[in-house]
Amino acid sequence: MTLDQPRDRPTATAPGDDAVSRGMLIAGAWAWRFVAVAAATAIVIALIVVFRIVVIPLFVAALITTALLPLVDGLVRARWPRGLAVALAVVGLIVGVVGLGWLAIAQIRDGYPALQDRAVAWWGETQAWILSLPFEIDEADLQGFGENILGTVRDDLSSVVSSALSVGSSVGHFLAGALLAIFALIFTLLDGRRIWSWLVGVLPRRARAATDAAAHTGWATLGSFVRVQVLVAFIDAVGIGLGAWILGMFFEGGMPLVLPIAILVFLGSFIPIIGAIFTGAIAVLVALVSFGFWPAVIMLGIVLLVQQIESHVLQPLIMGTAVKVHPLAVVLAVGAGSTIAGIAGAFFAVPVVAFLNTFIKSVAAAARGEAQPAVPGDPALRPGLPAGGATRDALGERDADGGERR
Repeated sequence: MTLDQPRDRPTATAPGDDAVSRGMLIAGAWAWRFVAVAAATAIVIALIVVFRIVVIPLFVAALITTALLPLVDGLVRARWPRGLAVALAVVGLIVGVVGLGWLAIAQIRDGYPALQDRAVAWWGETQAWILSLPFEIDEADLQGFGENILGTVRDDLSSVVSSALSVGSSVGHFLAGALLAIFALIFTLLDGRRIWSWLVGVLPRRARAATDAAAHTGWATLGSFVRVQVLVAFIDAVGIGLGAWILGMFFEGGMPLVLPIAILVFLGSFIPIIGAIFTGAIAVLVALVSFGFWPAVIMLGIVLLVQQIESHVLQPLIMGTAVKVHPLAVVLAVGAGSTIAGIAGAFFAVPVVAFLNTFIKSVAAAARGEAQPAVPGDPALRPGLPAGGATRDALGERDADGGERR
């Protein structure tokens, strides 16, 4: 018998199998395997939720690593010491984030009183307009309606804040998570290759090469996805922020809170579809309160125009088809992520799906003996491994200290 000839394998049978149809046997085999996979997935998700104070900072560090790694590798190729390159990248990131936060807080502090006065005046004008309508609405009805709206907004804001701070129950937990993210970021940029080699070396020897190749393609996909999302989010923020600023030029005092709106748009763009809707609604609401109905309609048109340019021009042009995730998968992933872990889950859902999509396709291709899927982006983005192949440590040919084959 040659190796390419199919061999008959003995089939294990259980008592009573003869009385069950073949279709039912196959359905049962699929059913218990599906239940086992679903149970394992549920356990993993439950562990992630329980240890979210550690897992979320590590996810943040991984995403930031994909964005900063090309810069660090470029500086290393330019003969910079790797430690100095990592220090420059991390310090630059911290300075940029703190600077943007300080500017946003300063503008909110300066512009909030005027916006509050405009909101009070707008509500008075809206009340007068509603009372003039022939619907027999009196001031008591309006007052009750306003109190209900304020109560709803207050409850929703409390829920959003608690979800945003779900990584911990106190400011101390939040700061601990931020320090852990920075700590993990430094070491993944500085020593990611050895960390990855050790992780792959823990696996069984036969699984190391396939896992290494699949993680290679998944990491490169994730890096391309993150960099494209950063670019698209920046363009969204600039487009909507600039549109709001130009709209404010036609009114006395200008558009309030332009910079905070742009920052919110930038952050919201990392949550596809849903983030753009909410941040765009904030810009429209500020325009409505500040200038009235028709300027708010113009602001809505600006938001929709920027979003359409992003969806139909920027995304296909910049991202192409290499890291594209179907819109239905995006919506389902964001919904599931927000249900499981709030804002953090919605934020990480699409990057995780993009990575798993490529990783699973690569593993399936290796199992079928097919060529690996094309890897988008720079091969140097491999997770902790130099371009061109896995290290001997990762494939398990030698111990980490150079000892004998395992």
